[in-house]
Amino acid sequence: MNVIEKTLRQGFCCGVLTVSDKGSQGERRDTSGPAIVEMLESTGLAVIATAIVPDREEAIRETLVQWVDRLHLNLIVTTGGTGVAPSDVTPEATRRVLDREVPGIGEAMRGASLSKTPHAMLSRGLAGIRNTCLIINLPGSERAVRENLEVVLAALPHALAKIRGDEADCGGSLSETSS
Repeated sequence: MNVIEKTLRQGFCCGVLTVSDKGSQGERRDTSGPAIVEMLESTGLAVIATAIVPDREEAIRETLVQWVDRLHLNLIVTTGGTGVAPSDVTPEATRRVLDREVPGIGEAMRGASLSKTPHAMLSRGLAGIRNTCLIINLPGSERAVRENLEVVLAALPHALAKIRGDEADCGGSLSETSS
């Protein structure tokens, strides 16, 4: 069984949250959110919630909490608000709702992105777990979304299964753990 078949069988549900003042006001077309939906669905994940909220900590936190605690999503991917501008507050909002951080995800994305642009070191996106949901922050541009999400896609089925409580051995090779 390949990674896509395993993900489908496990029935993981996802949400994609775009954080953008202009997008939330209809002044800019969101291309990064739909890119995330496309990539997640191509691996068999079911995206059941999408939204665009302004760059406001409260709006971000409220959406994350609602999606985790009420919709019981397994994965939420955010896009936008991870830079160094004064309005970039997605990591702060996310950190306040997490039970545990998963620093390796952000490190892996920044490391891979640095080979493409020095601006990658300015990304403050993080990842972590609330209840049984993995939350990952991505940058706001479609190109950066595609590059960063590609880095973590192969690890998602294993991560989501472990967060849900899967007790299978983690020591196998990638082909063993994805079969």
